Amino acid sequence: MVIRDVEINGEVTSLRLANGIVVEIGNNISSERYLAGNGRALLPGLHDHHIHLNATAAAMNSVKCGPPVINSANELIEALNTTGDGWLRGVGYYQSVAGEIDRGWLDKHGPNRPVRIQHRSGRLWILNSLAMKTLGITEPQDGRMFDQDVFIRRGAGFPDLNPLIQKLLSYGITGVTEVTPSNGLAERAHYLDAAKPLSLSIMGKIELPSGHLKLHYHDHDLPALDVLADEIFAAHKKGRCVAAHCVTRAELMLTLAAIEQAGPMPGDRIEHAAIADEAAIKWMKALDLIVVTQPNFIQERVKAYRRDVPQVDHQNLWRLKAFESLRCAAGSDAPFGNPDPWKAMAAAVTRPEGFEAEAISPEEALALYTKPADDAGGLPRKAAIGAPADLCLIDRTWHQARKNLADVKVIATWIGGELVYNRVDEAPV
Repeated sequence: MVIRDVEINGEVTSLRLANGIVVEIGNNISSERYLAGNGRALLPGLHDHHIHLNATAAAMNSVKCGPPVINSANELIEALNTTGDGWLRGVGYYQSVAGEIDRGWLDKHGPNRPVRIQHRSGRLWILNSLAMKTLGITEPQDGRMFDQDVFIRRGAGFPDLNPLIQKLLSYGITGVTEVTPSNGLAERAHYLDAAKPLSLSIMGKIELPSGHLKLHYHDHDLPALDVLADEIFAAHKKGRCVAAHCVTRAELMLTLAAIEQAGPMPGDRIEHAAIADEAAIKWMKALDLIVVTQPNFIQERVKAYRRDVPQVDHQNLWRLKAFESLRCAAGSDAPFGNPDPWKAMAAAVTRPEGFEAEAISPEEALALYTKPADDAGGLPRKAAIGAPADLCLIDRTWHQARKNLADVKVIATWIGGELVYNRVDEAPV
């Protein structure tokens, strides 16, 4: 297939795709089958380096329960009491809406059906009495269940991923890294079958045959340093890198100490690095770790950060510019963040007032989403001869796009040279 008259690195040219790669670039490429780009920018396909596929697919059919959609108790009550029967699944709750709600609150204000609401952190489910009865449990009495995803969804089966996959393709995403810590062999088989045609990297439990071991500890349950170091060492001995969830300072400091004690392995990752001061950045650099961050959160959660994060740490929150010395990539953390990478890139370029010092250029923002699928710390991919034909065509030139990345629309996406999404004016001929 030939893609005609597209902008690559500021010049209008054409490409020929064959056998899954770009085989020719030039101005005089002929073909009986082509798609006209009409001077619009052709970019490498985007990769979301941190996403939860099953949870995001389920969230697409869930009630939004937190900011920016729901901002008050009355709004939440109205959203929950919609028509329907069977389970009601809510997502994105944050305590700024109605405080620390519990089973009693849901019984009083919610509908007469089983209800489970997930906190924005992803760690807490809040159940009403009918939900607890359906699950056959009586504890905890307040219905607030931490880190019990596997138990709560048992017997429910895996969600249909197709609507989510189509949405990701429409963003120009050609691959994702699935980061759910509970991923085992069954989840892996499900993703490989149901997430086609996306390029996949899958991390999770130690039972997986490949991919990073996902470490998912929190301030309240942090293991001893020696225990964590031993876990990392054991993973490395099996040829598995680690990817460690690090949102708080304590989580990050313990993880860095444990990786240092175990000995770092090329490819080890820090997920989020939400709070990172200069000492932490220097330490991550010394260990040659990859940082996978979420530029979208600073925009999506700025009100809560201004209220809940101490002023002294605002300069260390969701950094980008300061990560230039590190190997860095980005992901959405969907469903806990918006899966649209263009809005995330825009947030990286134009940060909220008080957080501007960490802003980066549009080109740097794009680079965070064009790292190789299997190497978040590698160099950004390019549309070049011999490169994989994973590409996306946007609706404008790059000069126009960089002025407002949030407004960019993708009009065609290719994976392995196959056109998997197309809303271009003219169909391929």
